[in-house]
Amino acid sequence: MRHLARPAAMVANFFDSLPSGQVATAVAIHGAVIAAAPGIDQAVRWGNLMFLVRGHHLATLVLHKGQAHLQFVQGAVLAEQFPQLEGVGKGMRILKFRYSQPVDADFVSRITATAVRLPSVAERR
Repeated sequence: MRHLARPAAMVANFFDSLPSGQVATAVAIHGAVIAAAPGIDQAVRWGNLMFLVRGHHLATLVLHKGQAHLQFVQGAVLAEQFPQLEGVGKGMRILKFRYSQPVDADFVSRITATAVRLPSVAERR
């Protein structure tokens, strides 16, 4: 697998390049994900912040004009336990955050920790 050069610098640049109205929400989501899975890898790809476990995609932070999305790749498996996840189909589910509202960091950490423990993710650890 190809690795990005200086991923820590790219992650820092990701936050530096955000509009001021998006920074607090993005930092809060990022902090909650990292708190739940301290060993998780991070990369910036396609303008989004990706969270990876042993090089495999776990979740992505996507920032839109009016809201932030935390997209879980195996969110469909998590949907029964976490009905706040939105979406349909076989895989991805999304948590949406309005920039004007506080982020429930405990909830984000709980769902991230659960996603990391999914059998298909845990096997890669």
